Amino acid sequence: PPQVSFTLELEFSCSILLDRAEVTLQATSDSTEATPEDNVVKLSVPIRYEPDLFLSSNTNLHRYEVHPLGTFTHSSGPEFTTTVKVQNFGCYPIQNVTLHMALPALGHRQATILSVTRVLADNATCVLQPPPEGTQVVPVPPEDLLHTDR
Repeated sequence: PPQVSFTLELEFSCSILLDRAEVTLQATSDSTEATPEDNVVKLSVPIRYEPDLFLSSNTNLHRYEVHPLGTFTHSSGPEFTTTVKVQNFGCYPIQNVTLHMALPALGHRQATILSVTRVLADNATCVLQPPPEGTQVVPVPPEDLLHTDR
């Protein structure tokens, strides 16, 4: 028997969110058919909406001085604030978004590079966790700081 393929492209409204899309296809003919009951098919497919997330960050310090070996002091340096913003530019609501951030911790000879003093959250829940058990924190030698992205 002959076959026909269809490609359906559906557009959905931002104001009405649906869980499923249901489509009924029916073939008709002027001919007399022995089995007309198989000319109708009903399709139901789940709808998954694609989020449109935008992640941005900003910091008040764009330069941080690392002292030469042997001159490192244990006093805290200048405070710097990093603001991370997650925005949903889509018109569909999203849930259960998790953002993981890794912060540099140790420098040469286990010297602390950065310690978190405050976490301020707006419309989010933030949890400060140490690395998982068994995770080895490898100190970053000063000469390698230019080549690391974290």
